[in-house]
Amino acid sequence: MSQITIYHNPRCSKSRETLALIRENGGEPEIREYLKEIPSKEELKLVLAKLDLNIKDILRKGEKLYKDKFKGMNFTDEEWMTIVLENPKLMERPIVIKGNKAILGRPPENVLELL
Repeated sequence: MSQITIYHNPRCSKSRETLALIRENGGEPEIREYLKEIPSKEELKLVLAKLDLNIKDILRKGEKLYKDKFKGMNFTDEEWMTIVLENPKLMERPIVIKGNKAILGRPPENVLELL
């Protein structure tokens, strides 16, 4: 099995469930606690390319911070990228990467596509 990386928030039940599914299927991923180890802009762009999504697609629109500060705001993708990197809890999780492909672990069973 090639290397798997998970952008993980241990306080998130979906992230924990996704990590458990990876392990149940024989994987031991590199765990990136993205709230502590914030990705660079270049790294985030690479992840988005692997997801085949843009930055607006991975915004946590239900997050209180989003609702209070950013809902209804129009920003460029570059501006959203900066906002997400300054406020990483706005980024959807978990994101699981294997090779040149990545998926959102919502629902956690999505990860099975990569295993």
